[in-house]
Amino acid sequence: MATPSTDCGYLIVCPERADYGTCSSRATVKPDHRWVIVVSFIALKIIHLISKPMQYTGYAVTFILNLISQNGGFFGLLRNLLAGNLVVPQRGIEAYISIVGQIDGRVDLYHGKKLVKKLYSSASGEISNNRELMDLCMMASKLSYENAEVVRNVVVHHWKMHFVALYNCWDDFQKEESTQVFILCDKPKDASLILISFRGTEPFNADDWSTDFDYSWYEIPGLGRIHMGFLEALGLGTRNDTSTFQDHLQVKSKIIPPEMVKRTAYYRVRRKLKSLLGEHKDAKFIVTGHSLGGALAILFPTVLVLHEEMGLMQRLLGVYTFGQPRIGDKQLGEYMQAHLDNPVRRYFRVVYCNDLVPRLPYDDKTFSYKHFGVCLYYDSCYNEHIMHEEPNKNYAITDAIPIHLNAVWELIRGLIMRYTCGPEYKEGWLAIGVRIIGLVLPGIAAHCPVDYINSIRLGKSSAIPKSSF
Repeated sequence: MATPSTDCGYLIVCPERADYGTCSSRATVKPDHRWVIVVSFIALKIIHLISKPMQYTGYAVTFILNLISQNGGFFGLLRNLLAGNLVVPQRGIEAYISIVGQIDGRVDLYHGKKLVKKLYSSASGEISNNRELMDLCMMASKLSYENAEVVRNVVVHHWKMHFVALYNCWDDFQKEESTQVFILCDKPKDASLILISFRGTEPFNADDWSTDFDYSWYEIPGLGRIHMGFLEALGLGTRNDTSTFQDHLQVKSKIIPPEMVKRTAYYRVRRKLKSLLGEHKDAKFIVTGHSLGGALAILFPTVLVLHEEMGLMQRLLGVYTFGQPRIGDKQLGEYMQAHLDNPVRRYFRVVYCNDLVPRLPYDDKTFSYKHFGVCLYYDSCYNEHIMHEEPNKNYAITDAIPIHLNAVWELIRGLIMRYTCGPEYKEGWLAIGVRIIGLVLPGIAAHCPVDYINSIRLGKSSAIPKSSF
């Protein structure tokens, strides 16, 4: 399935993906690695075959959910239908909410107006890492699933902040604008905080799921192995021509065509970030994302370091990711920790309980994907634990019984939270439906943003000593 080859010191291992393209160079694959490649190939093939049905199903489900919500619920829909006043949803407007937003409709920030005061230390004026900042990052990660008008409305009218832009960015491998990211500032003038939020895996987006289940990696000597699908999502090359990775990832990269700079996520965000930091002299920036968005969030500063953008890195406040998959190997982690732990820790990886996605790709002898940085792990009672790695790091089948029993508890908890925690924690029929699905697929249900928001707001804070890891 693979043959030895090198490409100017860059190595690639890739399961062939039928219509997804082929690899022009490959690294030797050991016999015990082949089964993972086969599983990855089968999963990607299935996802590819059902990509169009998934897409159309997603359109239909989102339309129906908006039809119900915009008409005031089931009974309101029936009443409007009989009265001839039916509200027909229109995509792209601020009332058209994504499936993720329908599952969890919360938009306001934790402690609301207290956020600005708590973001800044009165003594130094510096932004401090705290629960309010984590909540802002998680809510921004959830908001990134929405269209530009929804994002603008929430940022401006609910958060009282400044919306900069939402970008739909080009993936040269998928040949479409499949990567989304938005940027905000805490205020339009003299801002202190710039936030960059990458969109995560959309429930019915086959391209996103293909990226999550892809085991392909690209190796850079001295840096380590990087997940190839995530590089492609940032616009840093395509496996159809592996020399493109080298062009984008070497320190002194070749001149990138202007149309790629304008269309791809990494270059568009970097260019805008430089402009904003020049405009707001005292500002620092933070990068965040949920799921696939979390992977892109930590990969973005990784490439900044690789490109020796130390001026930008000095103004990086932090990276917060939620339900993030692994992006590379141990060598990559050690390389980045030297830049993200000095002079203060700036990378925090949040994992909720049995979420499947942080356990992918597998951390084993096959491809040796590794997490790095501090793991803030929340159990099903929203207790926070600081650790190197979340429990059951590869979702072992031996833990199937306790995982499913925990899904039963999560369903019960969802039904009673409005009484135990307050009306703002009430879960609607769609969220409860996801928890019912979780009885069969608990790892997928645990990936929803709802439990990440609850973990941050209800979980007990843990001090994170600088030298704890």
